[in-house]
Amino acid sequence: MLAPILMGLVGGQRAMTPLATVSIAAARGELPADNGALKILARPTVAAATLALAIAEMAGDKQKTAPDRIVAIGLTARFITSAIAGMALAPRRQRWAAAAVGGVTAVIASYPGWRLRMAAMDHQGQTPTGFVEDVAVIAAAATIIRRRDQIVDA
Repeated sequence: MLAPILMGLVGGQRAMTPLATVSIAAARGELPADNGALKILARPTVAAATLALAIAEMAGDKQKTAPDRIVAIGLTARFITSAIAGMALAPRRQRWAAAAVGGVTAVIASYPGWRLRMAAMDHQGQTPTGFVEDVAVIAAAATIIRRRDQIVDA
C-alpha cells in the first residue's frame, strides 16, 4: 500500500497529477497486467486529456484567483483522482483498499501542503512557490511510477 499512499501525498498538492501520471503510465504499458487500473486509463486520448488537465491545473494555480486546495471541490477532486491512481498502483485484489488509502491520504496531505504553501507565499510569492511545488510534485509522481516495483516490494 505504499505506492497509493505516496501518490496520495502527490494528490494532496496537485489534484490532477496522480491521474495524469497513472494514465500516461497505463497508455505506455508501464503498469503491470494485474493492476487495479481502470481500462479506460490506458487509452492514449485519456492520457492526453488528463495531462492537459494537469497542465491547466498547474497554470491556474499561479493565478491570484486560484482557490485554496482545501475547499470542498478541491478536496473532492483530490480524493477521486488519488483513489483512481491508488487503484492503478495496487494489485487487482487490493484495488478498493488502495483506492481508499490513496484518496484519504490526498485529503489529509492537502492541509499541511496548503499551510506550507501559504507560509512560503508570504516570503516568495504565489508564482515562484507554485513552480517549486510543481517541480516537486512532478518529480515525485514520476519517481513513484519509475520505482513502483521497488515501492511495492518494500
